Amino acid sequence: MVNLTGARWRKSTRSGSNGGDCVEVADNLPGVVAVRDSKNPGGPTLIFCPAAWSTFVDATRR
Repeated sequence: MVNLTGARWRKSTRSGSNGGDCVEVADNLPGVVAVRDSKNPGGPTLIFCPAAWSTFVDATRR
């Protein structure tokens, strides 16, 4: 179990101001990147190692 206390969640600047339907990312925790649904912040969280997250982001940019 990863301790998410202290996670600083952020949304993409491309999310707009429609009030939801976004993912939030916390990349300030040592050794992990956490991802959650902004509509359900208390719900499940996906945990990635930084290398896997970087690969995912690079692939989606292409």
